[in-house]
Amino acid sequence: MYAIERLPFKDESDPIFSLPTNTEFAHWDNLLWQGWHSFERGEKPAWIRPGILQSWQRSQMRNIDLSSFNYVAPPPDELASILEHNAALIRVAQSIMENLLAYNPDSHINLTDAQGVTLHYCGADLTPVGSILREDVLGTNCTARCLTEQRLVYVLSGENWKLALRKRNRQCAAAPVRDASGQLIGVLTLTATPDNFNTHTLGTVQAAAEAVGQQLMLQRLLAEQQSILETLNEGVIVSDRFGRIKTLNRYARQIFPGLDPDSGSIDTLLQPQEGSLLTMPFCNDRELQFVPGGLQPVSCLISLMPAPDGGRVLSLRENQRIRAITRRVMGVSASYRFEMIRGNAPSLLQAMQKARASSRTDSTVLLTGESGTGKELFAQAIHNASSRHQEPFIALNCGALPRDLIQSELFGYSDGAFTGSRRGGSAGKFELADGGTLFLDEIGEMPLEAQTSLLRVLQENEVLRIGAAHPIRINVRIIAATHCNLLDAVEKGAFRRDLYYRLNVISLEIPPLRQRQEDIPELVNGFIQSLCARLKRITPRVTAEALSCMQNWHWPGNVRELENLVERMVNLCEQLEIDCQDLPEEMTRTKAGVSSTDTLPSLQHNERQHVLKVVSEKKGNLRQSAQQLGISRTALYNKLNQWQVDIKLLRGQ
Repeated sequence: MYAIERLPFKDESDPIFSLPTNTEFAHWDNLLWQGWHSFERGEKPAWIRPGILQSWQRSQMRNIDLSSFNYVAPPPDELASILEHNAALIRVAQSIMENLLAYNPDSHINLTDAQGVTLHYCGADLTPVGSILREDVLGTNCTARCLTEQRLVYVLSGENWKLALRKRNRQCAAAPVRDASGQLIGVLTLTATPDNFNTHTLGTVQAAAEAVGQQLMLQRLLAEQQSILETLNEGVIVSDRFGRIKTLNRYARQIFPGLDPDSGSIDTLLQPQEGSLLTMPFCNDRELQFVPGGLQPVSCLISLMPAPDGGRVLSLRENQRIRAITRRVMGVSASYRFEMIRGNAPSLLQAMQKARASSRTDSTVLLTGESGTGKELFAQAIHNASSRHQEPFIALNCGALPRDLIQSELFGYSDGAFTGSRRGGSAGKFELADGGTLFLDEIGEMPLEAQTSLLRVLQENEVLRIGAAHPIRINVRIIAATHCNLLDAVEKGAFRRDLYYRLNVISLEIPPLRQRQEDIPELVNGFIQSLCARLKRITPRVTAEALSCMQNWHWPGNVRELENLVERMVNLCEQLEIDCQDLPEEMTRTKAGVSSTDTLPSLQHNERQHVLKVVSEKKGNLRQSAQQLGISRTALYNKLNQWQVDIKLLRGQ
């Protein structure tokens, strides 16, 4: 028989300690009972481990009844909340606990949270889910000791506080489960019979607890990575070296709706039009089109990088989304509406009525009129009144670009299309206007070679970038404008006839200011109020004489000229009244004793006589008359209506 002082009742931290074998168990247990009775007499038995002795003392101070034994659990709703909060921990620990049980078939393995509440168990039915195993509830036990000391511990049956636990004749080992920061989040406890409990048991329990913590950290890392992938403003698809898709994020699913990773390789699913994604050289910001499932082509800017396992990481940004971002940065939107167009002249109201009607369709509109009449204002108003009002409005002045740049501006270019081209290529105005309206100002100045490409776009609804192999599908409404006579340009060979008829679906002539003189006072006052509000100045009054002079002026620059004149007068006027002396000299000077206010009726009379003479010579043929006069047929028709001329009389009927 062993002497008490020779028994190895040593702590787990001791580098050399042993546990009783099956044949030694009864003797060890008897010694522990002797130690317990000695403790009851107020003694401190030397062979009882210090950690156990301290736990007994705490249990005694808390008046924990050692003879009664019932597991205590939180209320059902609180327990449900605890289990839900620890769902990830339970999910990870389940498989590890079952694997551990396979090597300890007669054991009981339980998992608790950091507050000692049992979350899950497997094996022998000893500890129900919800049981609270803390020391302040159950006294000394293995789980409670691990929670208190936060390290690997073991408790022999005779070291438990509760008599019922001692009589089970089971040995226990418990190890803490920690999160990534090292914080204890749970305890894994194995309870086994003496013949299946030894020093190796402690090692396996500790390894299992560490495995649970590592799996949790790994899952958290993967969840963080997936969260990052999901928040990226680009699609990400990861494939293995055989092309099988392993991971894809939300953005990639939006670009390729209905993508089923189990249906084949990445090349089969996405069908890139240029080569294979598995053999393509690694690249950054390369233009590539995909035709997934034979559907509409999807144009993307891609980057292709290697994955650690020999696979590939594909990142995609849909060109349509890139264009939307570009449009927001450029601020390409229409600001004018029909309500903002000032004036009540019959010719203006007629033009507005026709423009409103054109806004209800997607047909091409051709705006004609002199410079400064407000053709772009009408174009913006048509766009804002149409179903495309939430889409972009892109304006391009065809006469302001060099001939060799007009096509790249309109249709864009691919990477390496020409010397000096931007890396990765660039979208043209048609692509930027996709879904919205493209306003082509001064369309008559467009070079013939660009007219050919424009005609194809209008007919096919496709854009082919310079240097690209495949066209891009677009949905754009065209509004064109010109101040020149396009029919005359067609006759001279400067403008394609087929393009003219393709553009001239809805023709709309904007009247010049001299034909709407009654609108001048309203325009002047509106310009003055807007300008003074911007300059934070008191609004001056315009005299009737000054307004009369302005109404009698022929306004070769139309509304733009009037607006510039108002700005000049407001800036130079030192009084609170604008009179004739504030106007340009040519508006007020007299010639041969005749005021310039008498000039306009003379000009109108001469214009009327000349037009009637030409129409009479052409025997009422308005098309030929308009060609000779250098104006559109619509403009000629409007003039005749304004002068109340009966065309039948001119035709000799």
